[in-house]
Amino acid sequence: MIPVLSLAGIDKSFPGVKALDAAQINIYPGQVMALMGENGAGKSTMMKVMTGIYQPDAGQLTLNGKPVSFAGPRQSQAAGISIIHQELNLIDELSIAENIFLGREPRKFAGLIDWKQMFADADALLARLNVQRNSREKMGSLPLGEQQMVEIAKALSFDSNIIVMDEPTDALTDRETDSLFAVIRELRRQNVGVVYISHRLQEIFEICDRVTVMRDGKFIAESAIEDLDEAKLIEQMVGRKLSDLYPRIEHQHGQVSLAVHQLCGNGVSDISFNLHEGEILGFNGLMGAGRSELMRVLFGDAKRQSGQVSLYGQSIDCCHPSQGIAAGIAYISEDRKGDGLVLGMSVKQNMSISSLAALSKNGIIDAKDELAQANYFKDAFNVKTPSLEQPIGKLSGGNQQKAAIAKGLMAKPKVLILDEPTRGVDVGAKKEIYQLINQFKQEGMSIILISSDMPEVMGMSDRILVMSNGRINGEFDARDVTQKQLLAAAIGNH
Repeated sequence: MIPVLSLAGIDKSFPGVKALDAAQINIYPGQVMALMGENGAGKSTMMKVMTGIYQPDAGQLTLNGKPVSFAGPRQSQAAGISIIHQELNLIDELSIAENIFLGREPRKFAGLIDWKQMFADADALLARLNVQRNSREKMGSLPLGEQQMVEIAKALSFDSNIIVMDEPTDALTDRETDSLFAVIRELRRQNVGVVYISHRLQEIFEICDRVTVMRDGKFIAESAIEDLDEAKLIEQMVGRKLSDLYPRIEHQHGQVSLAVHQLCGNGVSDISFNLHEGEILGFNGLMGAGRSELMRVLFGDAKRQSGQVSLYGQSIDCCHPSQGIAAGIAYISEDRKGDGLVLGMSVKQNMSISSLAALSKNGIIDAKDELAQANYFKDAFNVKTPSLEQPIGKLSGGNQQKAAIAKGLMAKPKVLILDEPTRGVDVGAKKEIYQLINQFKQEGMSIILISSDMPEVMGMSDRILVMSNGRINGEFDARDVTQKQLLAAAIGNH
């Protein structure tokens, strides 16, 4: 089959790093090409070259058999290429329709915006994605998963021949993911070429036709999906065999560290549970079940209405995140861009920002200690950055996530709350994160792991609590629970 678009021999360098080294990819009409690789492998850089955001230092782009070059995204869009970025690019104060057609609004006489046509077109796109929303609603009123679906609707509105999807399901529910896959299958029937980037291997084998693997900015292999299995694909991505992806360790639990009794507030009610030293307590449930809302109450980022919380027998009532940190609770948000990081600050500053009190004497930061600890976590988490002084916003999404987790651990918490800690993180980095979680577990830290990934929460937790409609709807021993049991509890049938 002849590719509709090929990138061959692509080089791209930035100060201190060669991001692409003779990289290549082929996109075929009517097929879904997975682009796989660890964080820092060069996937996002490759897509930015494809769409004209970056200009290659060397190499050739060929579209429909003819050499092309794009001076910017407008030119690539005009040539029929659209990209759905991992990080959302939406404006909260505008309507859904205005976000979809921003800068391309349909016009009528005298150049006025045809609002009726725009809202009708936007509603049709939402219906195509099975999103039950009116396109006149403000973007800021939508939860993260539905905002992601709007970003997908925007890409579909271009009627492109090639669509790039960068981690499109990260914030989606299972129902939304099924709707997206139905759209992808329809695009395939319409002879559209799709590039699909995801760290969720089960999605790759479900929806993709071929796989291109990159490592350290280089092309490794292109294969038909039927010629691969999960183990072989992981080996190509990381350059080594990767066994025991979820390395749960058995560890004797200590005393109760965190006790929660009949807690209500922020959309959750009547929550009671205990957490022990050296225990990983998993929280599972569907999106909107109240898992993150509960953790924000515990951390002091949302108001508690009633109930009691105690840490090592001492009652605590955190009304602000600073009080949560001071009490010994660290919360790593699922939304690293919105809540977890300050994108304009350096990697080092982001890692240490929650630990400045511990790093200071008489109000002066011990710069040597700050640098030493930041270096430790950079190496331990394999954060790929040219320098600790690099603005964290310039790192890949996965490396940003690892730095966000390091920020929580640097505060030396008694209770570590990890909210979707491996979202957007590749399989190699996931195992590094799991091993570090186990290390802190062995040292007696109490860990809460929130994850929508059932194999992850089953593979890493000791106990699992399932939430539904703001309440705990089931408790399970992670060693013998099944996915069917977790799902039943999540939908309220337990």
